[in-house]
Amino acid sequence: MTIFERPIFKEIAKALSDSRIIVITGMHRVGKTTAVRWLMDQISTNNKLFMDLERLDQRAVFEEQNYDLALNYFRNQGLDPSKSMTIALDDIQYVPSLPSVIKYLYDRYGIKFILTGSSSFYLKNYFSESMAGRKIIYEMFPLSFGEFLNFKGIPYYRRHSFSEMLFDKHEYERLKAHYDEFIKYGGLPNVVLEPNPEVKREILNDIFSSYINIDVQSLADFRKIGELQQLLQILAIRMGNRIDYSKLSLIVGISRPTLNEYLEFLKKTYIIYQLPAYSSVDKSVSLGKKFYFRDNGIASILAHPGEGALYENAIFNQLRDYGELAYLSKGKEFEIDFILNAENIEETALEVMYHPVETDENKLQKIAKKYKFRNCWVVGRYPTPEFEKFVWGGSIF
Repeated sequence: MTIFERPIFKEIAKALSDSRIIVITGMHRVGKTTAVRWLMDQISTNNKLFMDLERLDQRAVFEEQNYDLALNYFRNQGLDPSKSMTIALDDIQYVPSLPSVIKYLYDRYGIKFILTGSSSFYLKNYFSESMAGRKIIYEMFPLSFGEFLNFKGIPYYRRHSFSEMLFDKHEYERLKAHYDEFIKYGGLPNVVLEPNPEVKREILNDIFSSYINIDVQSLADFRKIGELQQLLQILAIRMGNRIDYSKLSLIVGISRPTLNEYLEFLKKTYIIYQLPAYSSVDKSVSLGKKFYFRDNGIASILAHPGEGALYENAIFNQLRDYGELAYLSKGKEFEIDFILNAENIEETALEVMYHPVETDENKLQKIAKKYKFRNCWVVGRYPTPEFEKFVWGGSIF
């Protein structure tokens, strides 16, 4: 099986020489298992073992009250606990008692563990404070557009400033079809590698079905899964917008506390992200958070978001690697989609436009000057004959 190496793989590999437990978390089918298999290949010794906890027989190893039985299992697999040993456990959320076993084996025998789970939710529920200082957590997200192109074997040049990302007709024509695909189907690896559009949608539906039937069932005690699905559909339709929590709870037919619980779960399982308002604007204007989906493909199968909403959602996901994001709004006067706060880059105002025109740039510059943002850019999807001085979304890798 071909393994496409992602930048985060090498980042995690640095922790292989660290004695702490490696925990890799992220949404369902984002590539955590692939990452672990790649990491295991980097370990030169044979004193290592990969275990898939979706398998009932491998779960049973860690469900015995006598934790030393797990050590006996490792010995029976040909491992030597007296030497440096690495155990990789995939999908640990299936074994609620696992952290206790891991803590015992780690503290007593110094075993190096690499763990994966499809949610940060389990960390709160399953890992106690006693594990503090014993673990390093890495979050995996769907592919960036640059990674998407790498998976497709398409060469690209990563630009390091927005001034280098201005619309270029040659690059636009070369990458436009790929960028359109990225916006429509998202960045989950199996979806990206599948060439057939119909099969792409089947894979996305299967991923979402697994999320509902496996992740939600194993990680939460929600009694009415239909409410959660209805909430997701509404959020997909309205992604990129501020949400009135009171109205939303009435539409779904749930209480505010239940709504908050659902939203927190969706956030912790990497389905949605809540974007805060920029804090330096007039505090008298009370602003809610805007909602975005972590993957465009998942959003597109839940509802039929408009093309503009899908594009803005893609830009959100492309920008998240660059630094912290917020949106800027002054009530009904104006709103700027993103304020980027990043290392080595001054705060930058970014306005996402489907068909950008010069008046969009003029308006943005006026607001940016008022609020003392030295950098501001219109981020467009399609050029217009009169205006090409914009950052093309497909150049944000």
